Amino acid sequence: MSSGGGARRKKGGHEEHEEHVNHERWLVSYADMLTLLFVLFVVLFSMSNVDKAKFAELAAGLSAGFGAQSAAFQGSPAVLDGAGQATNVVAIDPGTNPGDGGTGTTGMSKEQADAVARAIKAEDRKQASKNAKAAAGEAESMKEIERKVADALAAAKLLEHVKFSIDRRGLVITVVTNEVVFAGNRAELKSGGRKILDAIAPALAKLPNNVEVDGHTNQLKAAVTYYPSGWELSAARASATVRYLGDHGLAKGRMSAVGFSDTHPLVDPKDPRSVTMNRRVDVVVLTSLNAEQAALLPAAAGEDAKLHTGETTAAAAAKAKSATGTSETTTGTATTGATTGESTTHTTTTTTSHD
Repeated sequence: MSSGGGARRKKGGHEEHEEHVNHERWLVSYADMLTLLFVLFVVLFSMSNVDKAKFAELAAGLSAGFGAQSAAFQGSPAVLDGAGQATNVVAIDPGTNPGDGGTGTTGMSKEQADAVARAIKAEDRKQASKNAKAAAGEAESMKEIERKVADALAAAKLLEHVKFSIDRRGLVITVVTNEVVFAGNRAELKSGGRKILDAIAPALAKLPNNVEVDGHTNQLKAAVTYYPSGWELSAARASATVRYLGDHGLAKGRMSAVGFSDTHPLVDPKDPRSVTMNRRVDVVVLTSLNAEQAALLPAAAGEDAKLHTGETTAAAAAKAKSATGTSETTTGTATTGATTGESTTHTTTTTTSHD
């Protein structure tokens, strides 16, 4: 037996061949892939050239076979027929079913459509009446708070230093600072300011309403000595007021402080009173009404929406008594007139009878 690179023999005399490595197996996978792609494109091509008549026959046969009723099997317009690409926008009336693609009054007679419109208007009127009633009740509540605060201020002989008004935020208690509450360019409360807040605080502490304190400066272009600008000065005065009220019974979580500088004048800056009136602190008893109802609050307050001196409980009672007396006098005059009219009529009738 030679020892070179000759053929090797197995035991038993059989010749052993080296294993042949196949390097072309990838061709099988490649051919399979091409076949599948070809089938895919054939199917897509056949789907793009559907014979609608034959498809309708096939759909009818399948529908009968499966017992199903659908847009696809009946050939009615649907997504399969391109309806899904429609771009028409349908206006939806109140009460419409968005799924049916129609309006709430579709298919109604004119009388029915008018009835729907009347029902909607009636609901709107009902809501408006509810809002107006809520605003009127809140205006009376704010007026009652004003009387309590005015009573305390009148007892301390400080009522002339405070004005009241009602806006959409609620009851605004305007404290004209001048030299009574704060010194010029300063945010430390003077004794006069502390007395005013001492009178106001007990009435506010018993309320459930939140309270906002707004600081304002006047429009004079005088230099601000202790603060960079009127913004910081007005905010500091509001903060000092909030801090004092917090120390005298008002919960801190109910209060907030805002500085407006000279951006919210109470009177026209050209008015001579602006120098003192616009330099002020507003203590606002915030309303709990929603936005729609709060917008009606000034109208419901009437004359009380304007800046005015606080009305005490005694003054309100005197006004009510005077109004009642006037009403009774008017009623008595009307009754007398009615009686005279009846008497005249009777006389006229009697005379006619004589004739």
